[in-house]
Amino acid sequence: MADTFHEEEVLGKAYDSRLMRRLLEYLRPYWLVVLVALVATLLYGVLQAVPPYLMKVEVDRYLDPTGRARLPQGLAQFLSSSPMVGISQIAFALFLPTVIATFLLEFGQTFAMQLVGQKVMYDLRKQIFGHLQRLQMSFFDRNPVGRLVTRVTTDVDVLNDLFAAGVTAIFQDFFTLVSIIVVMLKMNWKLALLTFSVLPLIVLTTMAFRKAVRQSYRQNLTGMAVLQLFNREARSFEEFGKINRTHMEAYKDSILAYGLFYPAVEFLGVAAVAIILYLGGGLSLDGAVTVGTAIAFIQYSQRFFRPIQDLSDKYNILQAAMASSERIFKLLDTPVAIADPAEPVPLAAAGEGSGVPTDGGRRQGPEIHPSAETASAPVP
Repeated sequence: MADTFHEEEVLGKAYDSRLMRRLLEYLRPYWLVVLVALVATLLYGVLQAVPPYLMKVEVDRYLDPTGRARLPQGLAQFLSSSPMVGISQIAFALFLPTVIATFLLEFGQTFAMQLVGQKVMYDLRKQIFGHLQRLQMSFFDRNPVGRLVTRVTTDVDVLNDLFAAGVTAIFQDFFTLVSIIVVMLKMNWKLALLTFSVLPLIVLTTMAFRKAVRQSYRQNLTGMAVLQLFNREARSFEEFGKINRTHMEAYKDSILAYGLFYPAVEFLGVAAVAIILYLGGGLSLDGAVTVGTAIAFIQYSQRFFRPIQDLSDKYNILQAAMASSERIFKLLDTPVAIADPAEPVPLAAAGEGSGVPTDGGRRQGPEIHPSAETASAPVP
């Protein structure tokens, strides 16, 4: 914790394995719920690759004669030769169950992690408040109440965002990416590599975005610390205004970084679709690729870049959580100068045998006349 009233640590390291291990300890009591959420997240990611593949099957089975012979034997036998019946089979027997299962899995993992996030918030706040109760008075002389309230409220809320949305979303995007990459490589590795050709540009764009967000985020933290703790007289108003303006400028820089990053990734995704349309269309005309495969690749490319955008956005949540967790653990690691005894002695027992006479709490002294005990006088 800071030694002066207004000083506040400017933290915000993107990832700290030591802090993350310590945070994950709070999930240990709820490991079964977390496991269910992770399994649901894995299945959800796998199912994201199914709808484009069903579109490929539908086009190849009923619109492309060359693609009909390339369908898996099990699917070819299951689907009717009649287009109307076969399309209904794909829609109601395959696509609809996939959509329902996706909805249930997403609902289940969201509900489970929101529940865990609330329980972890409760445990953390109880631990922080209990630790504050045991700290010496000199600690509160150095640290204003606003800062301590922020630890119990705002910082814990940031960690709830990490547990309830950040962690599961990262796993969900990761499993979705892996599923799509595997299916694309299996369908046609040449088209897959063409789609992945824009990835180096996305990596460079993401690195520039992270650098810009990190700088603005650090300035943002500095401004917020004083905004939350400000309770000085008018003589400090000028200093407050400067830091307030710094905070505003940092926030504007962050908005600019987001405003440039998402259109850039969107543009690269459209460029990948254009590559697929140009080269995939030529390959389909030559018979090297079925029409259904080209259509599926267009849908896969759109689904492929969406998790990349989400992962970059979760970077900001992770950075905020690392900063908040470091502040919380700094408070929890503050040593208690006067510790309570492991086996406290009751006051009544402490008075016995001490040689100090007691009379049930009445004051010992000269005998007082009863009238004096009831006398009263007006206070000027």
